[in-house]
Amino acid sequence: MDNEVRDALNAQMNREFSAAYLYLAMAAHFEGESLDGFACWMRLQSQEEVEHAMRIFQYLARRGEPPRLQEIPAPPSEFEAPLSVFEQALEHERKITGHIHDLYELAVQKRDVATRIELDWFVTEQVEEEDSVGAVVDRLRRAGGDPASILVLDRELGHRGEGA
Repeated sequence: MDNEVRDALNAQMNREFSAAYLYLAMAAHFEGESLDGFACWMRLQSQEEVEHAMRIFQYLARRGEPPRLQEIPAPPSEFEAPLSVFEQALEHERKITGHIHDLYELAVQKRDVATRIELDWFVTEQVEEEDSVGAVVDRLRRAGGDPASILVLDRELGHRGEGA
């Protein structure tokens, strides 16, 4: 594997672990606000990000490249209203999408077909990630800060993983 591709994959693995930390911090915020459904949604999102990081970890190992763990910066500890938090999450997913696209282009440039094929999964996954978070943002915007609407959405999001 080309060293530049290897280093970029390790950096992306770190970004995925960092995203997991970010979503866990958001979950902690929602726990503190007694918004258990939003907290549940963010905990599950955090777990997904760990799975993404581990997918890269395992891919590197299969390619004979020992994964290199890096320092994970502390996430913010203060957040605002649910809409603001989910808008932050959407912006973060868009940023991750950009990194995945850059990594994909690097794999094409370096003629690393195996990595490009592996990254196909991530490209598709990021479309789903942005859609999922974007749908919550849209619904929170429609709620307009109405406490009853926010509580209904909070209850709904607490059912994530149950097919809802």
